[in-house]
Amino acid sequence: MVRVSDVTALIGRIGVGVVFVAHGWQKFTEWGPSGTAQAFEGMGVPLPVVSAWFAALVELVGGALLIAGAALPVAGVLLFVDMLGALIIVHLPNGLLGQGGYELVLALGVAALALGFNGGALTVDRVLRRKTTADA
Repeated sequence: MVRVSDVTALIGRIGVGVVFVAHGWQKFTEWGPSGTAQAFEGMGVPLPVVSAWFAALVELVGGALLIAGAALPVAGVLLFVDMLGALIIVHLPNGLLGQGGYELVLALGVAALALGFNGGALTVDRVLRRKTTADA
């Protein structure tokens, strides 16, 4: 039986996941890893090449996993860590609101973390658990 809370969690995962996928895709296709690293260096991000690859991969793959409901706790934590780094290193000095503010990274980070541990029943994780239990 599908519950309203499962449907709302799915909608939340899709919405938040799409934003992450779009940002990760942008880092790969629009700016490229080297352009992203160069931008990160200009923002004072430590290890800009490593950080650029981490952010791009976590946002793209983690966002897709969030949408699918696969490896949810891992995806949620990695996306949260990605946004926490962006908040502390880049956005915090700009305040909560306004140009370069941290409201978006804060909302995305905590939403990913919450959905990573409370993603509802409509998930790949749930299907795989059922299969493993049925095989046992």
